[in-house]
Amino acid sequence: MFRRILHIDMDAFFAAVEQKRRPELIGKAVVVGGMGNPFHRGVVATASYEARAFGIHSAMPLKTAYRLNPQAVFLPVDYETYTAESRKVKRILREISPLMEDVGIDEAFLDISSIRRSSLEISQEIKSRIREETGLTCSIGVGPNKLLAKIASDMKKPDGYTRISPEDVEKVLWPLPARKLWGVGPKTEAALKSMGIERVGELASLTRDTLVAAFGKAYGTFLYEASRGIDETLLVTFWEPKSVSRETTFQRDVGHWQTVAKTLAGLTKEAVRVLRQGGIRSKTVTVKVRFSDFQTLTRSVSLVHGTDSEEEIRKAAFACFKRIDFRKRIRLVGVRLTHLEKAAPISES
Repeated sequence: MFRRILHIDMDAFFAAVEQKRRPELIGKAVVVGGMGNPFHRGVVATASYEARAFGIHSAMPLKTAYRLNPQAVFLPVDYETYTAESRKVKRILREISPLMEDVGIDEAFLDISSIRRSSLEISQEIKSRIREETGLTCSIGVGPNKLLAKIASDMKKPDGYTRISPEDVEKVLWPLPARKLWGVGPKTEAALKSMGIERVGELASLTRDTLVAAFGKAYGTFLYEASRGIDETLLVTFWEPKSVSRETTFQRDVGHWQTVAKTLAGLTKEAVRVLRQGGIRSKTVTVKVRFSDFQTLTRSVSLVHGTDSEEEIRKAAFACFKRIDFRKRIRLVGVRLTHLEKAAPISES
């Protein structure tokens, strides 16, 4: 059966949610990130399309965004509200097809291969329902696999619809910058440029052996296939977390042990809450500390049995923290819980 995969990508999601609940922000440059103060540490989580026109983009320091547009409206991240809106969108998608891969708060893949309607008709229904039930817009890409669907969804934003078929690879995919391939990051982009490769089509001109020699068997094979629009990966409709982590960057470097300890206790409490919500336990606790000079240290403790006890995990976290030489001011502190296992069900007597 011919595969039809949709990639649904919400348009400037966080900023769009803020503009929906505050209509006076519609048409304005809105930047969502950190605590919403461009003079404090933090990065851009999402920028409205009006803000993007000034060169502001995700992961950019808020201070840089402010320099690019001092008149922009800066707002703090409100994950609780965004998560609530995301749930509405994901419910709509699951009603269209139960074969959904949830890949983030603002995006998902949907397998519509078995639905006897056109891709355009299904996409129009999704767009219409999302707009009616949330007041938001999304861009949808359609392809025979996840790779092409994701690339397609980014081609006509906002509120776009793009379909890439196997026959379109040479015409549509090959002229794109190599960085547009899902899975190609800054390091690979730089490595490819050093080889004289900037476009997907130029990458596709290389042999598998050449790419394997340069990037290793697994990644070299991926680049060879991706540049040709080949992707056989299936949708992951269910997954279990491998870790739970929480960390924070202080607005100013901290030199007081008590302040860091109080923050670590709060982060541990949040991580344990996530454990309990998922019905899972952790056997390994790791604490991360980044100093003012960006030196980063981690310390771990392995427990005899998996636990979701806040007291046990907090004690383990502080045992890790005490093993770190606290001679410099601290920029960041975090806790990570790994070696997760399902909590045993309680049997009735």
